[in-house]
Order: sequence, then structure tokens, then C-alpha cells
Amino acid sequence: MATPYIILCPGQGAQGLGMAKAWFDASPEARKVFETADKVLGNRLGSPLTKLCFEGPLDRLNQTDAAQPAIFTASIACWKGMLAKNGMGNGEQPLAATAGLSLGEYSALCVAGAISFEDGLELVTLRGRAMQDAAVATPSSMLALIGADEEQAVAVCEKARESDILVCANFNAPGQIVLSGSKVAITRAVGVATGMGLRATELQVAGAFHSPIMKPAAEALATALAKTTINNPRCPVLSNVTALPHTTDGTHSLAEAIRRRLVEQLEKPVRWAQSCTWLAANVAGDYHELAPGKTLSGLMRRIDKNIKVTSDDQPQ
Repeated sequence: MATPYIILCPGQGAQGLGMAKAWFDASPEARKVFETADKVLGNRLGSPLTKLCFEGPLDRLNQTDAAQPAIFTASIACWKGMLAKNGMGNGEQPLAATAGLSLGEYSALCVAGAISFEDGLELVTLRGRAMQDAAVATPSSMLALIGADEEQAVAVCEKARESDILVCANFNAPGQIVLSGSKVAITRAVGVATGMGLRATELQVAGAFHSPIMKPAAEALATALAKTTINNPRCPVLSNVTALPHTTDGTHSLAEAIRRRLVEQLEKPVRWAQSCTWLAANVAGDYHELAPGKTLSGLMRRIDKNIKVTSDDQPQ
């Protein structure tokens, strides 16, 4: 029996020119995923998705509405290529769990069979567009705090917020927390954090993701999710909101609970470090990070250096 896999799926920021091209070239199964994406999206991104991933231009690929469907497609192409390479092209590879950082949660749900590739692609395309629109509507930004714990990050928010929006958005790894909020509050937060002896770096992002500024995007996503078929996943899939596997809450079906968490995720912090800690304590298997990039492998070294994550950015 094959060793179960724990699949980690990257989020926005992992994109780059040529992403998953090695899989496209090496695997007919991976190529088919890109071809399907091109068929589903047509020219909605200004050019076919495959062309955008491999040839750019990079500034277009980096925009939220393009980066999200591109990363989702690259991750699923990598997964299908891996399955075929393992002789498990029909999905027989045993899964211990899946988890994805923010956008990557959609890839994790797709790998676990909860959503189809086509439905997932439509959702992340709408999500990226809605997040970009919400970011444009309110001048906002994000700030990485290096060396901060949760208590210090919360203190920075409380001191710098005043009457504006400023919240913790990503708990990526010990000593790496991201704040999200209105532009003026982020500017104040830089000063407050520096005064507390923390390193603060404003991120080059469209706006304040995982904050109340994303409320219009969350509403648009809720409408789309209500019409999307969600199956029971074949393994635990971690929620970014709770850092625990998606589960029924007693009053809603599992599908409805997943929908609600995905909507909440746009306005609530991503608890990635806690998700990885839960996996380490509760699940056994070989860790694999899907394309594109190696961001999550790097974060895992800071979260739990005993866990080795195999990067599948390129066919081994």
C-alpha cells in the first residue's frame, strides 16, 4: 500500500513566469488541466491562461484576478501529473490530509475531491476579480511583521488602528505575521512596530486581504458558492479560519459548512502556522507541496523543522 500523502497547496504570491511548464511539457495529464482552463476561461483574463502562465506579461500575471486562477491551475496540473507518474492516474493515491494557504484552500478541496476542477476554477476566478475590485474601492494595504508573536501583532493593531481598519491577516510561521488594513492605518503601524523593535515591511499587494475591507468580495463569493456543488472530501481538508479540518457544526451539512468557512476566510485571518501544527500532531504521511514555488516548504522549516516537505514544483 502506498504511503498516504499530506498535500500542501500554495496561495497568492507563489506565481511566476513558467509556472508548472515543466509539468505541462512532461505530462499529458498536466497538459490537459491547462487545456481545460483555457477552454473554461477563454479570453477572460485578456489572453489564454496557459499563455499568461508561461509567457506573461508578469505584471498582468501578478494581478489578483489573474494570479488566483493561474496558481489554482498550476497546482492541479502538478497534482494530476504526480498521480499519473505514480501510476495512480484515476486518483487512487491515498491521502492523509490536504491544506492550502488562503487561495490554496480551493486547490486542497479540489485534490480531496470536494470540488471539481472546473467549478474550482470558476470560483477562484470570481474570487480574484472580487478581491481586486474590493481592494481598488478602498485604499488599503498589508504589512509583514518580522519577529512578532500574536500578542505583539495584536498590540500593534490596537495602537495604530484609531478609527480605521487594521487587523491580523496571516499567521504564516513563528515570527512572521501579516497585518491588513486601510492605507493610513498601515502607515501608522509601521511606526508603532518599529517603536516596539519589530521589523515592518509593507507588501506589494492590491489591498487589504483577509480583513473587513473584503466584505463586498465575500458577499459575491457567497452567491457563487451557493450554486456550486460541494462533495464530501475523501480526507480531512484544513480550514484557514479554524486551523482544523472542515466539519459539520451540527446545524449545517458538511457542504454548507465548507461554503460558510470559505466566505469567512476572505475577512478573517489565515491560521497557517496553527494548521501545520495540527497536521504534525494528528496526521501521518509524506508531505508534498504542489507547484508553483516552494513557499510552504520554507514556512514549514520555521513551523516544525522535524517535518520534511517534498517540493513538487518540478517533476522529480
